[in-house]
Amino acid sequence: MTAAQDSIDAVRIAAQAADSIKARDIVAFDVSEPLGITDAFVIASGSSDRHVVSIADEIERRLSEQRGIKPLENEGRDQGQWVLLDYGDFVVHVMYQETREYYDLERLWKDCPMISLGLAHPESSEQVSVHDPAGAGSEEPEDSEDSEDEERS
Repeated sequence: MTAAQDSIDAVRIAAQAADSIKARDIVAFDVSEPLGITDAFVIASGSSDRHVVSIADEIERRLSEQRGIKPLENEGRDQGQWVLLDYGDFVVHVMYQETREYYDLERLWKDCPMISLGLAHPESSEQVSVHDPAGAGSEEPEDSEDSEDEERS
């Protein structure tokens, strides 16, 4: 089972909204296989508590305007360390960078396929996934140290 295309499209809107106000390290995982109760997780970082809340506000605004949807649950706005927007079919986590590093959600979901977001200003590399078989925008830079080591061998 993979995430529904409708969920993937909404996740991309959320990621674009976050990217538009300089969220960092925006990633999305297809968690439909291990969870079954939701299709995808989006994770993005903000540089301050105000930035985290602003990112969440922009995501909520864009999804409301473009898809006519609002979160079923909305938690963490008061503290601004971790705002969770639960849309049912997908969940958005907007986290203060230090909070994100502490909880390390990517480690928990590392075995799940990443969803290609096609962002204009990605702050992190995306992996090729089942949702982007051509790998558009997911090419990882070659590690120059490894290349140099191979040349010396």
